[in-house]
Amino acid sequence: MTTLAITGGQVLRPDLTVTAADVLVDQDAGEIRDIGPDLADDADETLEAANSLVMPGFVNGHCHVAMTLLRGYADDKPLEAWLQEDIWPAEGELTADDVHAGAQLGLLELIKSGTTAVADMYFHVPEVADAVETAGIRARLGHGIVTVGKDDEVAREDANTSLEIAREYDGAADGRISTAFKPHSLTTVGSEYLEEFVPKAREAGVPIHYHANETENEVAPIVEEHGQRPLEYAADRGMLEPEDFIAHGVHVDDREIELLAEAGTGVIHCPASNMKLGSGMAPVQRMLDAGVTVGLGTDGAASNNDLSMLDEARDAAMLGKLAADDASAVSAEATVDMVTRGSADAIGLASGRLEAGAPADLAVIDLEAPHLTPRHDLVSHLAYAATAADVRHTVCDGQVLMRDREVLTLEEAAVRERALEAATSLVERVDT
Repeated sequence: MTTLAITGGQVLRPDLTVTAADVLVDQDAGEIRDIGPDLADDADETLEAANSLVMPGFVNGHCHVAMTLLRGYADDKPLEAWLQEDIWPAEGELTADDVHAGAQLGLLELIKSGTTAVADMYFHVPEVADAVETAGIRARLGHGIVTVGKDDEVAREDANTSLEIAREYDGAADGRISTAFKPHSLTTVGSEYLEEFVPKAREAGVPIHYHANETENEVAPIVEEHGQRPLEYAADRGMLEPEDFIAHGVHVDDREIELLAEAGTGVIHCPASNMKLGSGMAPVQRMLDAGVTVGLGTDGAASNNDLSMLDEARDAAMLGKLAADDASAVSAEATVDMVTRGSADAIGLASGRLEAGAPADLAVIDLEAPHLTPRHDLVSHLAYAATAADVRHTVCDGQVLMRDREVLTLEEAAVRERALEAATSLVERVDT
């Protein structure tokens, strides 16, 4: 057994208390072995955490990682216009190599901001999986299905691809990759395909993830065509199960919140994307009060425009208070829980907590910056003050992915250069 000790720091416990302790990791098993004082002598390797907070690695519950290539490409539009006029035409020009380059750039950004797991919906998933394996983080991957505007043969092939990808890549990268069946949304995938392929996904034993209730324009067509709210429509098609999770959930009513709580289906809140696209304010506190599992996600970098989960946490806390018209809503404690355990639970991972036997996925936050001084309440600092640049080390599955701001699994300069070339070429193709 090879061991790693993260020494000299303070540790964020599962109950969100903070104590001075070392963390001892079994690197072969990828698990936390012990948390307590003076563990360095038992370790083969150490990671210094003096004047730092050791906490669970952040879990990005909804993302399109390769969309880093479209960061800043199309801004200041509502969702439907943004997708139809800019994003979908650009994505139609993406090659597998483009997606690999964009995924590497996104994973580099995630590691540098302390994220150790991500749920990603995109296409050219084999290239995303390859990037994930090299980068060293955890991921729940899936091929996004869109059937609108396609003939039946092409639409069916798209759904089959999502199912085949889910079957083939589950357990890849030494178990760090898990999968899901991923219809893009309830309005972009025809009901006949949901009714045919959702049972097949159940037979394959993979969860289902999709965008739901992101905008009012995603709610109205379901109500008009089917006479039901979107999540009632989803439930009738077997798409609200404990292993499933939806993205956004902005425009949900009380009955839909009740359905989510009863089903145990998780919701990934994406406040920055919702604000930027003018989609609305999700009733996060109402969902939490009802017992819904709520996590956080950045969405893609084209609609955020960064992949920092600390930025997302601050946005969630601030926007949650506005949505509830209550300064006590979506507290610092609730926000830190959402960005770690909440997201992990929602997407079906065992990470998001620091305790013996848990996955050794953690981030070490440097507390010496002026904006983190004084240290009255470190949980408050995580929710309201800390930034991606404060992340000192990132560890996933017991392996050090970043030490003292240097990413060890990806060559940063080469990744950035390749992504820049891919993005420049992509825009040139779209504009010609």
